[in-house]
Amino acid sequence: MKNFILRTAPWCLALLLTACGESKDPAPTPPPPLVGVVTTHVENVPLVKNLVGRLSAFRSADVNARVAGVLLKRAYVEGSEVKKGQLLFEIDPAPLKAALASATAQLAKDQANLGQARVNLARYQRLNQQKAIAEQIYSDQKFLVRQEAATVEVDQAGVQTARINLGYAHVTSPIAGRAGQQQVTEGALVGQGSATLLTTVSQLDPLYVNFAIGVNDLNELQRAAERGDIQLTAPNKTTVKVTLPDGTPYAVPGTVDFSAPTVDPSTGSVTLRALLPNPKFRLLPGTYVTLQLALGERHNAFLIPQPAVQRDITGTYVLVVGKDSKVTHRNVTTNGTQGVDWVVTSGLSAGDQVIVSGLQMVQLGAQAKTEPWQPPASTAKTTGAAVASAKATDGE
Repeated sequence: MKNFILRTAPWCLALLLTACGESKDPAPTPPPPLVGVVTTHVENVPLVKNLVGRLSAFRSADVNARVAGVLLKRAYVEGSEVKKGQLLFEIDPAPLKAALASATAQLAKDQANLGQARVNLARYQRLNQQKAIAEQIYSDQKFLVRQEAATVEVDQAGVQTARINLGYAHVTSPIAGRAGQQQVTEGALVGQGSATLLTTVSQLDPLYVNFAIGVNDLNELQRAAERGDIQLTAPNKTTVKVTLPDGTPYAVPGTVDFSAPTVDPSTGSVTLRALLPNPKFRLLPGTYVTLQLALGERHNAFLIPQPAVQRDITGTYVLVVGKDSKVTHRNVTTNGTQGVDWVVTSGLSAGDQVIVSGLQMVQLGAQAKTEPWQPPASTAKTTGAAVASAKATDGE
């Protein structure tokens, strides 16, 4: 019996293996991966240049001591708002009052001399008519009257100067604005030999934001406008939107009011300036800010979600699902962003299905199943200022 089992075991094993081999089915083909896509359509998007600018006061006036004297007191609160003509400092007026009194006395003296000279001239005139005096004496007296009259005019100017200097003892604000820190303490001698800076008053509403744009960028914009790719805003309607250093957008836009007529040879750029309302004094001069310069509108562009745009050694590209459901590679050119989208200016056509989600699951040339892409709640598109780059030629 044992020998029978040993002899039949190999045959049973062979039959079992044969049966298993005959029942094995081919492995099923995996289904195409499901990807989220957006269907492209041509749009006109705002043309905005992202730049860095620096805020400066609308007006800034140095307050100097215009006469020599000892500073008696400060009459304002440092850092406060002051009005035009408001008293800021007082300089000791005593020497200036004495100078005015001296000039007034000298004027009175010379006016008396002039009066006496005129009386003598009238008497000499009668004597001259009677041939009672020499002609030279009469001529000398006329000269003396003119000389005394000129002296009186000089004295009058001296009195006026002394009165003006006395007024300078009360140092007032030349403009309305915010007064800065006191530069000289009470008791110091100021205005001796040269003007002494006492403080500075700056007008903070509105403010200027100063920035520069490369001359090459300007030339590219002009060429793009000539081709019809963009439409530029009228010079007097060009606006800027400012973002504060902490990333907070400033609610009130500014308007460009100045463009330099020449190029700075050291930087190859043109200086521009915008007027920015600052009614709540939230902005301060000297602050660096980022700004969006609205230059016009770009024609025939595509807005593509940022996750769809990829980069490799060949440049910027997207993956597109064709009409045959196969994945293809498209090189594209971007020109900045608008909200959470890239602005694509070339490489796509209207109706293309661009893959946004599921990029890691597809292969070039393979098929993919599409569904409309839904943006996450945290990156959903919001209405707001468009942020499209102003670069006019192809490339980033």
